[in-house]
Amino acid sequence: FGTGVVKITPCHDPNDFEVGARHNLAQICIFDDHARVNENGGRYQGMDRFEARKAVLNDLKELGLLVGERKHVHAVGHCYRCGTVIEPLASKQWFVKMKPLAEPAIEAVKTGKVRFVPEHFEKIYLNWMENIHDWCISRQLWWGHRIPAFYCEECGKTTVSETDLTSCPHCGGKVHQDEDVLDTWFSSALWPFSTLGWPDQTEDLQKYYPTSVLVTAYDIITFWVSKMIFSGLALTDQAPFPTVFIHGLVRDDKGRKMSKSLGNGVDPLEVVDLYGADALRFTLATGSTPGNDLRFSMERVEASRNFCNKLWNASRFVLMNLDESVGSDPLNEALGAEDKWILCEYNRLIKEVTANLERYEIGIALSKLYDFIWDIFCDWYIELVKPRLMQKGSATGETAQKVLTYVLSGICKLLHPFMPFITEQIWQSLPHEGVSVCVAAWPKPDARFDFPADEEKMNEIIASIRSVRNCRAERSVPPSRKTRLFIKTDRADIFGGAETYFKFLASASDLEFVADENALPASVRAITHAATVFIPLGDMVDAEAERARIKKELEKCEKEIETLNRKLSNAEFCAKAPAKVVETEREKLKKQLALKESLLAAHAE
Repeated sequence: FGTGVVKITPCHDPNDFEVGARHNLAQICIFDDHARVNENGGRYQGMDRFEARKAVLNDLKELGLLVGERKHVHAVGHCYRCGTVIEPLASKQWFVKMKPLAEPAIEAVKTGKVRFVPEHFEKIYLNWMENIHDWCISRQLWWGHRIPAFYCEECGKTTVSETDLTSCPHCGGKVHQDEDVLDTWFSSALWPFSTLGWPDQTEDLQKYYPTSVLVTAYDIITFWVSKMIFSGLALTDQAPFPTVFIHGLVRDDKGRKMSKSLGNGVDPLEVVDLYGADALRFTLATGSTPGNDLRFSMERVEASRNFCNKLWNASRFVLMNLDESVGSDPLNEALGAEDKWILCEYNRLIKEVTANLERYEIGIALSKLYDFIWDIFCDWYIELVKPRLMQKGSATGETAQKVLTYVLSGICKLLHPFMPFITEQIWQSLPHEGVSVCVAAWPKPDARFDFPADEEKMNEIIASIRSVRNCRAERSVPPSRKTRLFIKTDRADIFGGAETYFKFLASASDLEFVADENALPASVRAITHAATVFIPLGDMVDAEAERARIKKELEKCEKEIETLNRKLSNAEFCAKAPAKVVETEREKLKKQLALKESLLAAHAE
């Protein structure tokens, strides 16, 4: 109020307590444990705190000392269980002196003995540890590890003991134990080694401590992670883990933190009953990016359940078409182009998923697994080999079975950490060695299955078939309506043997190569950078609509070219990006330029 005087209550405010300690001020407590005014409250003694505040205000009014009343917004602590307003109160507690513990814990992170992923979370940890206060470890709760302190009723001495005491070790008098319990984080801090038999040097402790990675959320870095690190260093001379992987919080679909007060929590057991444990687990993992929060919704769990169903149905189809004696190594077989393609794609999947997991990019790894399983394996490879599987007893059919078994078994291994139940069930049904997929060796890329020429060939064929399908779908042409397809391409080496694929997957009655499209009937064009496929749909072809569609594709292509040119003209990108990444971008540009040329030619006619 401009008086130059400040009110200090060292016993009832954390900041005032610090000020009072610095200036040796008396700590006058005016409340008892039930928030009633005690003997230090004069005429207000015995009043409830809220009644006393009203009484003080009335007395100020009566004395003419009240200058005015204003509402102020400020932070008031409330009990997280019942919502009761909390009154700060200085009391006698047990503390741990933190400076000797904090210094080696700070050094462990600064020297790289313990690292955080993502790295920026180190700042939260270091800021806390470098400005740490002594740790109050006693709590006035009914449940917990009881403080191992014993008070002698005869001589008054306090004894801290690892074993329960029945008499005072100093005078033999009667003792009673402290009624407080340890802070829950004190017990949690011991978790990495106490669960393994510490302080005894057990076989488990020697084998499993330190552990390799701690996975936890950012909101308990100061509560739990820091305490495990300094406790491990102090009690075992080792950090409990070399890596701390930090994930975000699971929030509701509106981005709010789940809490009892909001009533927006989700019972995982109910979700499991509805959609299965694998679907829930996959949902939480796919939405995980290091350090970022996840918005949870039942729609996402349902999508994960659909993915489980997709994999399950694909595996049922594979198992139905396996001969009893089929093996799982396709090395010595006469592989078709589609076999070589899927084996190449699978090799790449292993490399990329393994690299992503080593960098803790779990969400990215699962996204790649999802795309491979749903699109490449289920929607394409299985469809590509169906005609061969129908040829019972044939060599080409047996090869398809071996490739299917090899790839599906590998999928189970890669996906098992995220979908343990369904992958175990499928793997047990396939030809296998060992007792469980969870102890099977992690897949490694096999150099025998690198077939770059066949991979390129199948990618171009699939791109053309996909384009034909899109053109038919846009005009609602049913799959049962077969049409003759005409293809114009300079890549006869790629499309020369592709007739079977187009017949089975693009509803083609025939596939004919043409050099001049002018003599063809009115057609819709399915254009890729490697070929143009003409689909004669008779009266379903609208020339103007077709030109508009091609123009739209051309605009999209030009935007992609602009983006790629901008990236490749960036000297910093070309200098710092891996050579393989730069080369991939250049190859994309080359293909887009070829596509643009084809689209321009089609649009000009």
